[in-house]
Amino acid sequence: MHEPGFGAALAFARDLIRIPSAPGAEGEVADRVRREMETLGFDEVWTDEVGNVIGRIRGETAEPAVMLNCHLDVVDAGDASTWEHGPYSGDVANGFLHGRGAMDIKGPLAIQTCAAAAFIRTRLPSDLYVAHTVLEERGGWGMEHLLKAGGVKPAVVIIGEATSGDICIGHRGRAELIVEIVGRAAHASAPERALNPITLLPSVLPALEQFAAQLEDNPILGSSTMAVTALETVPRSRNVIPDRVRIVLDWRVLPGLSRQDAVATVSRVLDEAVPEPGPYTLNVRFATERQRTWTGHERDRVMFTPGYLIEPENVVVRAAVHSIARATGRTPAVRPWTFATDGGHSCGIHGIPTIGYAPGDERYAHTNRERLSLADAERAFRAYPGLIRAVRDAAAAA
Repeated sequence: MHEPGFGAALAFARDLIRIPSAPGAEGEVADRVRREMETLGFDEVWTDEVGNVIGRIRGETAEPAVMLNCHLDVVDAGDASTWEHGPYSGDVANGFLHGRGAMDIKGPLAIQTCAAAAFIRTRLPSDLYVAHTVLEERGGWGMEHLLKAGGVKPAVVIIGEATSGDICIGHRGRAELIVEIVGRAAHASAPERALNPITLLPSVLPALEQFAAQLEDNPILGSSTMAVTALETVPRSRNVIPDRVRIVLDWRVLPGLSRQDAVATVSRVLDEAVPEPGPYTLNVRFATERQRTWTGHERDRVMFTPGYLIEPENVVVRAAVHSIARATGRTPAVRPWTFATDGGHSCGIHGIPTIGYAPGDERYAHTNRERLSLADAERAFRAYPGLIRAVRDAAAAA
């Protein structure tokens, strides 16, 4: 058992970056995280059935427990030759840690894990969990499973997605919908035999665009948005008139919109735009993806990540702001993330107060310039123990 300094956290982060961990292939990085927790002296360390790695540091009582959370998976690095520093190099240069996952999210993962070790020797009054989850980049199966069946019931969650040292209190959700126009296929040499579904696009696409322009706004989270991100024909052969066209919609939804309401709303928009589709059929459904965890579990998952928002005056948020201000000398802004996180599950579905705090600039996420400022990372590392204690005390008093 030992209490690591920032140098140890940085070395751990570099190890993690050197291990590719695409969604569903997090096994090797999960093993490295588990071994680190064991070396640090966590009271319990385990891997659940979908591959999440969870460590527990016992307090005097079990509740109200705090949970720190990052994810084990990272997005694809793309063409490695386009990176200034190799995507899996873990290079440290010019005051930055470089590579895929440097700030999304292996650098913050290392910071959270090592900072939590401060409470192995000097215990919190209640339990502290460090839970790093799988498949966050593909909708959050890991967090969904952890909170439904994983036996972990925190009173407050701190997520390590990049906040540039601010306190993040929510985000829009993401719904991936499919609008399908069904006609009848034929050889392109005999178009009279077909019902070409492409002919309905001039009615359907403007209706979707008009709907997107009227989406509601939230004073904190900003506007809900919708964009057409793909048009797919089935079959795809260029000498065949397709029997169906699929329009892929990326809808950034505000908290409170259910999956059922999302489908019903878009269906209503299309019914009004094309009240008599004639021989064609219009269907609206959620996109699904067949996912497989590194532990071998497999299922179809609906591509929906809920949004969430907690009030800026929530006692947990206020405690976090005061703690970070004391630790860093800078009062952090309270704001939402632009992107979605696993907080949509912890707070949006389960109602657990969830905030974000981590170093890292959002503009580098998912790019070939991904990097993490070492100065900002060290500042966050030193602030984390006070933050953990502050939000625990706030949850206990609430």
